[in-house]
Amino acid sequence: MSIRIISFIVALLLAACGSKSLYSGLSEQEANEMVALLYNTGMSADKRLLNDQSFSVSVPEEYFSRAVEVLRANGYPRNKFKSLGDVFQKEGFVSSPLEERARLNYAQSQELTKTIESIDGVVLARVHLALPKDDPLSDKQKPSSASVFIKHRRGIDLSDRESQIKALVVNSIEGLPYENITVALFPSESVSINYQASTESRSEQSSASPMMLVMSIIIVFFIGIIAWLLWRHQKKVMSNISVVDSSVSEQSKQGAGRGGQ
Repeated sequence: MSIRIISFIVALLLAACGSKSLYSGLSEQEANEMVALLYNTGMSADKRLLNDQSFSVSVPEEYFSRAVEVLRANGYPRNKFKSLGDVFQKEGFVSSPLEERARLNYAQSQELTKTIESIDGVVLARVHLALPKDDPLSDKQKPSSASVFIKHRRGIDLSDRESQIKALVVNSIEGLPYENITVALFPSESVSINYQASTESRSEQSSASPMMLVMSIIIVFFIGIIAWLLWRHQKKVMSNISVVDSSVSEQSKQGAGRGGQ
């Protein structure tokens, strides 16, 4: 009965401190960045190590929708990219030229996207390549083209880096003319970070901490009482057993004495 009571109390404590997982399968660096971003917007967050050595990020349930909005506006979680080695893993005995070309196209897009997303201020990037098939029977080859989509943080101007981004793409794709590259820049949606609201949120968390401390003390107090009652009950049972054993032993001795007479 006492074990059930203790379990019930512990369950109430866990429910009071309940949190909801936002994302899992994260690297430690990405999880740290997400926790730092959420904390700077006035929300508490927790990073946990999973069994597969990846990480998850959790927040209190009341902050869940707000946390998703803030992370999405800042490009989290980051895209997962495949390397050239991953794309060109052999799954069959022979690959057709069309499959090899499609894999090369995809791998080059992935590598360029990963590089562009490394630029400061870039939230999200996409690179679309149009590489026409070589026609040995034609004297004139169709030119290649590329489109680069960039979603950047609001307030950061990347227009002065447009020529550098084009040069990056030109030098990565063979036979791609500079003038056939289009770079489209889009600011991310604004997520208002109210400093006063953040301060009030942290104040609420600070005021909630003493309450949780009081609850913890009360729970520990009740658990201590239960443990003391169990110890007292066990001691009483052991005392009764000792009295019964002594009584049985005394009766045995008396019976042995009478038999000897």
